[in-house]
Amino acid sequence: MTRKTRRDLLAALGASAAVGLAGCGSDGDTTDTEADDADDTDAMDGGMDTDTDAMDGGMDTETDTDSGMGGTANVRVAHFSPDAPNVDVYVNDDEVLSDVPFRAISDYMELPAGTHVVTITAAGDADTVAFEGEVTVEADTDYTVAAIGELSSEDSEFRPLILEDDNSEVGDDMARVRLVHASPDAPAVDVTAADGDTVLFDGVPFGESGYVEVPAGTYTLGVRGDTSSNDGDVVAEFTVELTGGTVYTGFAGGYLSPDDEDAEAPFDLTFAVDSGAGGGGLVETGSVRVAHMSPDAPNVDVYVDDSEALSDVPFGAVSDYMSVPTGERTVTITAAGDAETVAFEGPVTVGTGDYTIVAAGELTSEDTEFQPLVLEDDNSDPGGNMARLRVVHGSPDAPAVDVTAAGGDVVLFDGVPFGESGYTTVEANDYTVQIRGDTDSNDGDVVADYDVSLNGGTVYTAFAQGYLTPDDESVDESFDLNVVQDASY
Repeated sequence: MTRKTRRDLLAALGASAAVGLAGCGSDGDTTDTEADDADDTDAMDGGMDTDTDAMDGGMDTETDTDSGMGGTANVRVAHFSPDAPNVDVYVNDDEVLSDVPFRAISDYMELPAGTHVVTITAAGDADTVAFEGEVTVEADTDYTVAAIGELSSEDSEFRPLILEDDNSEVGDDMARVRLVHASPDAPAVDVTAADGDTVLFDGVPFGESGYVEVPAGTYTLGVRGDTSSNDGDVVAEFTVELTGGTVYTGFAGGYLSPDDEDAEAPFDLTFAVDSGAGGGGLVETGSVRVAHMSPDAPNVDVYVDDSEALSDVPFGAVSDYMSVPTGERTVTITAAGDAETVAFEGPVTVGTGDYTIVAAGELTSEDTEFQPLVLEDDNSDPGGNMARLRVVHGSPDAPAVDVTAAGGDVVLFDGVPFGESGYTTVEANDYTVQIRGDTDSNDGDVVADYDVSLNGGTVYTAFAQGYLTPDDESVDESFDLNVVQDASY
């Protein structure tokens, strides 16, 4: 068939790289070999959520291979070039995968050992060739061909990464995990678990990969910029369930800073089951934080499904957001260091959004009984010149309140009772906020006022906490307004 030249391809796709692929990596563990030429492809995912139309009709028949080898190899394709279009994949002129999107991972395809001609084209356009070259595979070996890099960049040039897969058996109580760094604008990364206490991968640069074996279980993985002490800032978190006797590959792909790129492909982790018992993978999560607003409660520990999530949390503290698997979770709040002294235990349903769990009320009062308030957070962008503010009434001896600004001329919140909350969106500015007893005309006596600076594109929560009349209470926690930043754009 007539083929377009590389210059034609640049015009058709916006950018490209013509490549000549010859030979695969044969170091059985973690060595990766980059081919001389590039392509982007991929397909069905072997257990993941991607969909492609694999045509295996031609794969079990004899093909013209220049081998002399016997036996077969297993080969799959992964498309992790974030600015490349969907593609079709041909082996020896037979279409084996069609309309393959970014982040897709194909099932393994059986190929006779030897050398095959692999062709990658723009989806639905067989004349627009992104890559055509020879790939040599050895018998009884599993391979992943990952299209990485960018068509439009010389800094992270588009290229196929040939990975030799270790799909050998792993113990029933262990899992083998490989990380492939395929994010072209991300630096070398460390990947940790257990809040950084466990280092799974250390200093993995773009285009490299490595394996690790860990006990089966559920892990929250923190992806961090590489540092010598593995304590860099966490740029992304992912919760994964690892089933015993199973081998996985996690592809870190997309852009850390998608706003700076031409393609809409934000950073994410794509997790594939490679072999073994199967099951597990990425767990859908929500983001949950905890605020301690019970003025007569001691410092507390917080457990989620019997695992300690936070320890020794003092009154007035608001935690960072934590990734928590979606579904009905059992939340337990105990006295710090004393798991037998339980202040609360009960179910909390977590979706895929952001949540704040407020420990509110009093341990010593039946009128304002200690209780968790589960709040769904609106952390969407309020706009560049606007700020979103939420007030949470957590002061157990305070009546319903009005919250005003500009000397009472602007009513921000009207009649908020204890245990309730509400949002308002205002222009970014500096405000003097007045807390008043609730009245019909919002002109009640000011019991407290606070200067608050609200920045544009930012979301805040203001917790009204402590006692209005602490002298009448058993603890000296005076009324205050605790303003925290929830999100910023």
